Amino acid sequence: MTSATPASPAAATADDPAAVLDNAAWHSLAGPHAHFAIGGDLVRRYPEDVAPFVAVRTWDDPAVWDALRDLVGPGAEVGLSGYEGEIPAGWEFVGGGEGVQLVETAALRPRPFDEAIELDADDAAEMMAIVERNQPGPFRPRTHELGRYIGIRRGGRLIAMAGERLHPTGWTEISAVAVDADHRRQGLASRLVLDVAFHIQKRGDRAMMHAAASNTGAIAAYERLGFALRRVNRFAAVRTPA
Repeated sequence: MTSATPASPAAATADDPAAVLDNAAWHSLAGPHAHFAIGGDLVRRYPEDVAPFVAVRTWDDPAVWDALRDLVGPGAEVGLSGYEGEIPAGWEFVGGGEGVQLVETAALRPRPFDEAIELDADDAAEMMAIVERNQPGPFRPRTHELGRYIGIRRGGRLIAMAGERLHPTGWTEISAVAVDADHRRQGLASRLVLDVAFHIQKRGDRAMMHAAASNTGAIAAYERLGFALRRVNRFAAVRTPA
């Protein structure tokens, strides 16, 4: 998915420390995740085996469409987040939807979870498997490199997981929250989220999350933990000209 906003780049330097969240993927790739960035001044992306996100600095420059096509290639499907204008001739609209962005509030009470273990490259296959079983969102073989990931093992099997994904300056996204069906309703997802948030705050960042707008159950659960809706993100999937 491409993360972008019609606002100018100056918006990210405003006094509001949350302004970077209007374009979280760009400010990740231009900031703490710059070592992953592929692309140039207008469009950047993560390596395909790390994350599917492509980020646009601003839609105000008409050259962005050529830069986007050059970066992802002809006939490629790309998600545009925050763009609501007309797409150029030759580009194909594939579909769209809405998501929400939530940020921590003073009501959030992070704390460590003693049963949680840290996951790394040795656990990548199991991480991919639990994502496949639970479909919490995009996850690639090297997504675990984006931040700290933790999990719960029962009977030697990874049955729950959560971790860190986008990392705009001052913020870290909690993502990949997954619990196998036969281990739900035990509070594992909440305890993992609170553990991830604890370590995010410990290093001086604030926690935020994204969810599909249709996932009302998860949104309500995160709000009960102390997250609040910041914005609704509209996105559209398009295909670049062949």
